[in-house]
Amino acid sequence: MPAIRDLVKMGQSAWLDYIRRSFIASGELQALIDEGVSGVTANPTILEKAIAESSDYDADIARFVREGKSDIEIYETLARDDVIRAADLLRPVWNHTHGADGYVSLEVSPSLAHDTLGTIDAARHLWSMLARPNVFIKVPATREGYPAIEQLLTEGVNVNITLMFSLAQYQAVAQAYLSALEKRMNAGQEVSLVASVASFFVSRVDTLVDQELERVGQERAPALQGKIAIANAKLAYARFRELFQGPRWEPLASCGAHLQKPLWASTSTKNPKYPDTLYVDDLIGPDTVNTLPPATLTAWKDHGRLTPAVTEGVDEAKQQLAQLAELGIDLDAIAKRLTEDGIALFAKSFDTLVASIAAKRGRM
Repeated sequence: MPAIRDLVKMGQSAWLDYIRRSFIASGELQALIDEGVSGVTANPTILEKAIAESSDYDADIARFVREGKSDIEIYETLARDDVIRAADLLRPVWNHTHGADGYVSLEVSPSLAHDTLGTIDAARHLWSMLARPNVFIKVPATREGYPAIEQLLTEGVNVNITLMFSLAQYQAVAQAYLSALEKRMNAGQEVSLVASVASFFVSRVDTLVDQELERVGQERAPALQGKIAIANAKLAYARFRELFQGPRWEPLASCGAHLQKPLWASTSTKNPKYPDTLYVDDLIGPDTVNTLPPATLTAWKDHGRLTPAVTEGVDEAKQQLAQLAELGIDLDAIAKRLTEDGIALFAKSFDTLVASIAAKRGRM
């Protein structure tokens, strides 16, 4: 059976896409860190399930209600405490890797996805509130998000750019990171203290593309089902290798800049016809991160494959995307829809979470 440390040997970091108070307090997170897990991600949906659907936080909520905190202040305090606890557990990893690994992420409010200045202010607030060098502030890859990402990175705020589905989004995100580092270097500021990952979502692409392939109904369409998400990610990885070498990157690297690693997100398989480790097995490669939900991590440890697959079949991946376009399916349009759907889903989860705190306040 493969082990998490086997991934590390192949250059990939395994992060856990899950956070919850009891999971941290019980020692389960530390046990996974001991196995080789080197980061934690969360999103509004994960936090909603943790806070709204459990009693883990009820005692704290009751105390904060007595202290007169608002519902948003209660949410922020609960999320802050969990992120700080997880970050402190991962701090030895961050120290050992000199800042290349060992991070925990917390998202700005999804309602700010199309608000550049609002995103910058909210991210600054979260960064100050968390006060840890090994945390990421998550910002979505929207048109309004790109200038916010560049500004925050220029200021030294670590950013996990989320909800990316297309090569165009990846290109914009990588350029924002490089530009921010260059601004810091030219201003005589330290670049080795800034970190970023580019979270490229995977399974959701196949979910929507497969629906379009069924709608098209042509003879070639079935052969592309379950293939496009991996092909899309492989081409993003190839672009990553191109951008982070050569005359633009080398001066930054010589100053200690960290790679902006591609992070494979949404790696649980949505279609039961596909292998449950598909989006882990086929995306292993150097200088990458895979953030896995607990069930996917357990499945991969039981029967996953260990091959550096993300560098294989790149020409085939190009052909698959070309065939998709020939069938009249616009992957960029799908990516745009998926980004907006993701924002809407997270916004709904965030609103539900705050409403659940308000309901608990009423009961208390």
